[in-house]
Amino acid sequence: MTVFDRNPVPGGMLTMGIPSFRLEKDVVEAEIDILREMGVEFKCGVEVGKDVTIQQLREEGYQGFYLAIGAQKSASLRVPGEDLEGVWGGVDFLREVNLGRKAEIGKKVAVVGGGNVAIDVARTAIRQGAERVTVLYRRGEAEMPADPDEVAEAREEGVEFRFLAAPAEILGKKRVAAIKVERMELGEPDEKGRRSPVSTGEFDELTVDSVIGAVGQVVDWGELDTGDLVRGKKNLAEADAITYQSAQPDIFVGGDCYSGPKFAIDAIAAVREGAISLHRYVHPGNSLTLSRNPRDFVALDKDNLELDPECFDRPARQQVRHDKRKVKTMHDDRLPFTEEQVKAEASRRCLGCGATYVDQNRCLGCGICTTRCKFDAIHLVRNHPEFANYYNGDHSKEIVMLSGVKRAGHIAIKELKKAVARK
Repeated sequence: MTVFDRNPVPGGMLTMGIPSFRLEKDVVEAEIDILREMGVEFKCGVEVGKDVTIQQLREEGYQGFYLAIGAQKSASLRVPGEDLEGVWGGVDFLREVNLGRKAEIGKKVAVVGGGNVAIDVARTAIRQGAERVTVLYRRGEAEMPADPDEVAEAREEGVEFRFLAAPAEILGKKRVAAIKVERMELGEPDEKGRRSPVSTGEFDELTVDSVIGAVGQVVDWGELDTGDLVRGKKNLAEADAITYQSAQPDIFVGGDCYSGPKFAIDAIAAVREGAISLHRYVHPGNSLTLSRNPRDFVALDKDNLELDPECFDRPARQQVRHDKRKVKTMHDDRLPFTEEQVKAEASRRCLGCGATYVDQNRCLGCGICTTRCKFDAIHLVRNHPEFANYYNGDHSKEIVMLSGVKRAGHIAIKELKKAVARK
């Protein structure tokens, strides 16, 4: 198996899109080393479609392909002045820093956006020497999709937030000098339930040295020769929702280039399913769909619960402690939970390990589950409640003694047969 990556180092967005203080790079590198030991070959600095084509790879003997190019291009701010020096895309800025390069952003930085990437960018800018970092978000704080814990950590590090502020123009001659923002008001909720920003016609100017846009990510297909692979809404690849097979039978897709920007774990889950499909595809005679999980989940009916939903949040969630020596560095300053914290956090989540009921109409008693459980948490016990009264009667002792004699007799016969066989 070979991984072709146009970037100088492997790992994709885990390596270049997430700052080290959120995900230490040695953790990712350790996982990559395990893949190398398993036989995976990484060819970095190779852009498929430009340096080598998929058709050429077919001719070399490659039978299946998985496209996981992600959404590694920053979305445009779509405002005048975006081509000035000092204007960065959020993903581009993080890539520059993660590759160990110095990003020249000056002392005053404006970050446009309200997601987790915007928070990562703002905190990284602080670590790159910026003295004043302001996050501009066109909605209110309640509508901001970023994780509240990360927003709180950013505030503690000195990041400022300005809500109901939308960029209107980036000012300057050759390089950024200021950013013009429009004051917004909240209107009616949009299709996601968030109240939409409404223009007021009132503007302010912020003096800044750099503007970093973190308003989303788009897929950059480059010169990739995907043949009949269909791209639909937002330039995303279309494929089967279960097998991830595209219109090109030997090409499978997954991750952000298929689903759009999501969490890293979503891409990891997709590639697992894609790997199953690829394995079946290159071995003729296998079905791509047989015994696959359709991932058709039913939402929990919160209005008809046996337990009070409030009980799931008791006691309160444990707070992460921080190593003060690593604050505002590129190292992860979060400390692991203490033993007491682990127990407290587990108590608010656990509903009683082992309190299960086996449906005898479905369970065949094969015992395979007991061998598959990596934690040895499942045990199969023979239980015959219908015989309980039989052994509790007046003749229980005689029954037990008789059973013991019969059992001893069977054992003696087996041992005798073994002895004869040895002779």
